[in-house]
Amino acid sequence: MTSRPCPFHPLPLAAGFVALALLGGCDRPAEAPAASAPPAAQPAPATPGEKLDDAIARTQEAARKARDIAASTAADVRAEAGPTAARAGEALKEAGADAQAALKTAGSAIGRQVDDASLTAAVSAQLAKDPELSALRIDVDTKGGVVTLNGAAPSEAAKARAGQVAKAVAGVTGVDNRLQVRPS
Repeated sequence: MTSRPCPFHPLPLAAGFVALALLGGCDRPAEAPAASAPPAAQPAPATPGEKLDDAIARTQEAARKARDIAASTAADVRAEAGPTAARAGEALKEAGADAQAALKTAGSAIGRQVDDASLTAAVSAQLAKDPELSALRIDVDTKGGVVTLNGAAPSEAAKARAGQVAKAVAGVTGVDNRLQVRPS
């Protein structure tokens, strides 16, 4: 077996040298051209520390701007919310006044019912104390201070006496004597 010599191609070899030359220059700072401005006018290449300092400064500036925008927005919201809050406060005051009036009305109605119940009890107690009327079955109802007497009375005198006893109780504003005279 005979071996053949490998032909030599200069083009791939030259391309490899150019690539090595380019890669080798990546770590070195670029040299200024001879016809360029003086070295003081060109900025020096940034070191990693300088790049980090620059990034921190930009981040701090962005944070300051965000804080200013947030403060401005908060002031705008407060300015817009102020009148709304005032209207809400007024509405709450009105609702409170309405509730207070409703409670007062309800309290008055309950007070009248309690007063009417206590008047009914007081009239019934006075009728039970009277010897002429204690034996009678008299139904006593009170509404708005007016006492209504229902049932039977043995005579006109007993009927009149029951009306007088009811009228004598403090707080009674009127008597509707519906007792029917039924002699026994």
